[in-house]
Amino acid sequence: MPSYPAAYQSTTGSALDVDRDFYRALADGERRLIRQELVPIRSGFAWEVPAGHLFRITTPEGPQVGDLNIWNRDNPRERMWVARTRQLQRAHLSTFDRLWSNLPFLRPIATITADSLADYGIDEHGGRVHDLLGTRCDPYVNKMLTGEDCDVHCHSNLTRAVQPWGLSEFDVHDVMNVFQCTGLNDEDKYFMKACPAKRGDYLEFFAEIDLLCAISTCPGGDLSLAMWGDEAQDTLSVCRPLGIEIYQPDASLLKNWQPPVPPDYRGNHGI
Repeated sequence: MPSYPAAYQSTTGSALDVDRDFYRALADGERRLIRQELVPIRSGFAWEVPAGHLFRITTPEGPQVGDLNIWNRDNPRERMWVARTRQLQRAHLSTFDRLWSNLPFLRPIATITADSLADYGIDEHGGRVHDLLGTRCDPYVNKMLTGEDCDVHCHSNLTRAVQPWGLSEFDVHDVMNVFQCTGLNDEDKYFMKACPAKRGDYLEFFAEIDLLCAISTCPGGDLSLAMWGDEAQDTLSVCRPLGIEIYQPDASLLKNWQPPVPPDYRGNHGI
């Protein structure tokens, strides 16, 4: 069956027309490592990335899923908008895809420059990696499904991670599931598979504006063990840390770059 055209089409010179040569040069060009962190298992970590810098999420010890949130560092009301990113880009992201911010800002806040899993493609079950279909695990769903209180969830990890920046769980939003393999089954229901990442895999982003980022090392680990239902297991044995690296690219690579600005809409919604 032939595929149906995407709803949002990119035209030459539009905001969806990505300058691939620019981002390819960033990925391949000179850079300086300015910070490196290891995020322990079942925890959250937040960090700042200045505009014009690169940050990389890595799997230093093997497969592990990470739940990623991103905000404008100077105005956290502007944050990653997963639903619109899914429409403007696709449901699973890779190199040259961009993360878009919420209304009324609506601009690319980060662009993927490198992905060691870019060749994973579509597996035999329809699974793909770096998912925007699902969202973070949380203690509220856990309570609903099991009747138990439990703080070992990505929502809780992210909530703790952003507290030093004056943010709370009200600021935690739908995530990008980095290194996670997911899809929709024949019943159109969401499924998760074992993470295909190996030791040393990475996903790299370019910060289009000053960013505050937070990630949770998912308590489900590499998702190779069932977390819900009659077959649920303790997933501690398949949990591993994630790495964070921040790079400053050579200034010559940014000489023609400018941070994106929101659309110049002045209609006031007809009010």
